[in-house]
Amino acid sequence: MKLKFAYYLLVILLMSCQSETKDVHAITATEVISEESVEDAMAAIKEVMSAQEIAWNNHNLEGFMKGYWNDKNLKFYGSSGLTKGWNNTLDNYTKGYPTKAESGTLHFVVNDISKIENDNYWVMGEYHLKREVGDANGIFMIIFKKIDGQWKIVADMSC
Repeated sequence: MKLKFAYYLLVILLMSCQSETKDVHAITATEVISEESVEDAMAAIKEVMSAQEIAWNNHNLEGFMKGYWNDKNLKFYGSSGLTKGWNNTLDNYTKGYPTKAESGTLHFVVNDISKIENDNYWVMGEYHLKREVGDANGIFMIIFKKIDGQWKIVADMSC
């Protein structure tokens, strides 16, 4: 009887160990897949920001706005307070940078991209504008979300 009990206990322990081994391998594989996804997301976000730099440097403010979520729920928080909506944000850019002399040449410095959750990331960095009317520099924190397969800025705090 004791031998039979010991045998069953051994079988249960072996099955438990086998199960744990499978779980460890599954977690490792998930982590690798997740890490690759994070790297892909970061690269795609940087591409959006690079396209924004190019558009801005051609004084193409609507092209620059393609990086933003075209929705009334877009939020931009800057020196003049909170702006809601894509159209209102574009209007502010148009008023603030009416000519190439005011918009100048933009360069972003990305200091950090971190995953918040799911397909949401924050980006912290600096912007540098070289302009005929005087340079302007500042910092930003923007939140990207993958919407319909495209990375878009859903919130921007720049100062």
